[in-house]
Amino acid sequence: MTDFLTRAPAPDAHWRAVVLFGRNVASYKFALAKTLLELADRADDRVPLEALAAPFARHLCAHLRQVDKQTTAASGRFLETCRRFLRGEVPEDELIATTARLGFNNVLDAFHVVGAGPVPTRFFIDERRGGQGGPAIRLTEPLRALAGSLQGEALAEEAEARWRLVETAWALDLPRAGIAVRADAARDLLFVERVRRVNLTGVRAALNGYQRGRCFYCQAETPLAAAEVDHFFPWVLRERGAMPDADGVWNLVLACRNRLESPGW
Repeated sequence: MTDFLTRAPAPDAHWRAVVLFGRNVASYKFALAKTLLELADRADDRVPLEALAAPFARHLCAHLRQVDKQTTAASGRFLETCRRFLRGEVPEDELIATTARLGFNNVLDAFHVVGAGPVPTRFFIDERRGGQGGPAIRLTEPLRALAGSLQGEALAEEAEARWRLVETAWALDLPRAGIAVRADAARDLLFVERVRRVNLTGVRAALNGYQRGRCFYCQAETPLAAAEVDHFFPWVLRERGAMPDADGVWNLVLACRNRLESPGW
């Protein structure tokens, strides 16, 4: 993680460090990351917690429908309200009010923290205390610039991919390092097998953040939609019986099409 930041100390690396390396005791950080990107183009920098709560709760509820375990701790009042909303027991306005009151208690303080301290770039300013007009956050220019950059669309997919990996580890009651991740190239999916395949996420989105949106070989910045998944050690080795784990995530890289189509490559 230290090497990841020191080799490219720029806002995009700071954002990706938050998503990829920040400590995870709940999935709220991923919901907040997707919410911030979604709101980055709004006209007003100031976002009241009620306006932040609606997309935040929507992203979290979408994942709760698929995986109930969204925290390593015992379930609290906020998550239980989300579950009750999904069961049709509470209306949407109550969900949003509860999210604004309880959903941001820790995630706003912890979002920028990676390792021993915060990343140098702030993507929002916390104005819950002392701000005029009630509790709010203020979006920053680095967030707006990042969301509007060549990699902007990919960042939400990267957050989604990381979220799927983390929640799957929790659901399987395994440490993330204990999951053997494989790839299905035909379907562009990562998966684990425990009696049946458990779909994790798309291959490209999961790899893109670690490569900072650049071709593994030539380091050219590459839009996620234009990147191709390549086996670092050729897949033909598997056909020959020399590498049965050729589809392991450790052997996958993203490459620009120009590089893969170059003569002699």
